Amino acid sequence: MAKYLLDTHIFLWWLSDAEQLSQEVFDILSDTSNQIYISSATIWEIAIKEALGKLKVDADLNVAIEENGFRELKISAICANATKKLEQIHRDPFDRMLISQAIEGKMTLITVDRFIVQYENVKILSFKK
Repeated sequence: MAKYLLDTHIFLWWLSDAEQLSQEVFDILSDTSNQIYISSATIWEIAIKEALGKLKVDADLNVAIEENGFRELKISAICANATKKLEQIHRDPFDRMLISQAIEGKMTLITVDRFIVQYENVKILSFKK
């Protein structure tokens, strides 16, 4: 059993545009023996972008997490505090939280973000379509 944390793009593609995902990522997310986590930071980021009119999501994200067998990963004080130790490669606070959560939770972070993949102390699964 492996543990994976999805970045925002991966989560949104899974919900609405799975063709964007590589076969490897699709297989990982489809395998019920894997533990797939969605950070509260991801839900928060999506909510902010929806409120600003920058994004439209046609799903109830809380329901989508449950129906897909994913797990919510809450933001802990430990992870929040650990973001200050990260290199300043990425300045986006949501992505910095995901990096910290992946490190602290010993998870593989699935992403297409070109900045996140530059971090050496986090296990990353990245792909390009």
